[in-house]
Amino acid sequence: MPPLEFQLMSESGEAVEAQAFRGHATLLFFGFTHCHDICPATMAHLDSLLDELGEEARDDLQVLFVSVDPARDDAETLREYTANFGPEFVGLTGNEEQLDALTRRYRVTYGYGEKDSEGHYMVSHPSAVFAFDRNGEAQLLIRQDDPREEVLSDLRRLVSDDNRS
Repeated sequence: MPPLEFQLMSESGEAVEAQAFRGHATLLFFGFTHCHDICPATMAHLDSLLDELGEEARDDLQVLFVSVDPARDDAETLREYTANFGPEFVGLTGNEEQLDALTRRYRVTYGYGEKDSEGHYMVSHPSAVFAFDRNGEAQLLIRQDDPREEVLSDLRRLVSDDNRS
């Protein structure tokens, strides 16, 4: 996988590049705030993993939640959503061109379902979490069905002193 690289909009409403997140191990997850199943379950799972890793590891790890639904997920919506999980969770989004560039980079796709009579629609998106070291180098891919102890072990290694630069 290629290194972490993007130009997006942060939950504070400012343009941000991947370099702003160097220095911390980073988990990248694509989703959207109106998701009823995969997104809240994945975010809660990541939050529980961070809790189990402990405070020091939590300080060394950040989770980037990239919304692929910018029409509904503005900065305020992202900020409110990520606040449910903790300060290590940061919401990002972008325009179609930016999101397409990022999803192509990691060979994943997203798409929009048909709007219902009330204008609601679903968004398809990947369920895996991409993990990067402090330098933004890709290290592993965390899938929903990966055993918890293995994921914890991988995350411990990711934030260990051996990976500090």
